Amino acid sequence: MNNAIAAVLEKVLYISVGYSLLFTPITQASTERVTAQQFVDLQQGQSHFPGFRRAHAKGLCVSGEFVSNGSIAQYSSAEVFSAGAHPFIGRFSIAGNNPHADELSAPVRSFALSFVTGSERWNIAMNTPPVMAVTNPHDFYQQIVAIKQGGDAIKDFFAKHPESADFLAWKANYVPTESLALETYHSINAFYLHDAQQHKQAVRWQMQPLGKSSENPFSDSAALQKELAARLAKGSVRFTWQFTLAAPEDEENNPAIQWPSSRTKINAGEIIITQWQPQLEGDCHALNFDPLVLPTGLSATADPILRARSAAYAESYRRRAKEQLMGALEVQKNE
Repeated sequence: MNNAIAAVLEKVLYISVGYSLLFTPITQASTERVTAQQFVDLQQGQSHFPGFRRAHAKGLCVSGEFVSNGSIAQYSSAEVFSAGAHPFIGRFSIAGNNPHADELSAPVRSFALSFVTGSERWNIAMNTPPVMAVTNPHDFYQQIVAIKQGGDAIKDFFAKHPESADFLAWKANYVPTESLALETYHSINAFYLHDAQQHKQAVRWQMQPLGKSSENPFSDSAALQKELAARLAKGSVRFTWQFTLAAPEDEENNPAIQWPSSRTKINAGEIIITQWQPQLEGDCHALNFDPLVLPTGLSATADPILRARSAAYAESYRRRAKEQLMGALEVQKNE
């Protein structure tokens, strides 16, 4: 099967998944429901950019390999963790639905990866915050509403949600870097690793930058993309992939709680980025980085936010895939 046919089949699959999730309620409490359609309607807002993601619309494609040292193989049978090099397609992006937004002012930056090993795919979607501000989809929806309203609405929201303490502590100390290559990216949600005997271990992970800090010479709306391109022209961009193992008392289903820093940490190897492409020309644009697309050796926790993310990603993909099939991006170019 050639790449073009495979891409079409994968797009059809995601569209089908999107339709099945369109009116599926994401439930936390019996009286509080929000659908994937409502989430994406809110993210999309009044400004509509056909053919682009409804969240994290602006980004660029990258590719490279994960060089595993084999240290996680004792916890997971996933092929990606076997010692050696494993290629990936990835995407850096910023928060928001505007594919032309100013990058340096973006409050959140993201890094996504997609591995294909044999017949299995593993999608990973990471953000700069290490935790969520809330614990369930309904409150997550209300948080986005408050952010869009701004001002006192945001203050009132957090005043009513003491579970946001760890997120607010991170936010108070976070200083955005001048490079996508120098951020630390977190899984946010926890996942289970499974070994060959089906023993499971709850984990979170983070990508820790290995690059040297330097001043970004660019100041326009595409400053982060240009800086990364210039950095890659001089050599690879590298991250250490570090896993944190949960202790029995840690809440793997609660994405708002930071696990203690004393938990066991294991460095799995290095993510090595060697190439980049504008997103409309690269392989990452056609991908839906659904975090519930997992290989053998990993599984999802019962974290309700994780399922809300997956459903919203599918609905966003359904919309932009339909728009692209109707020619929405035929004359556009990435910045």
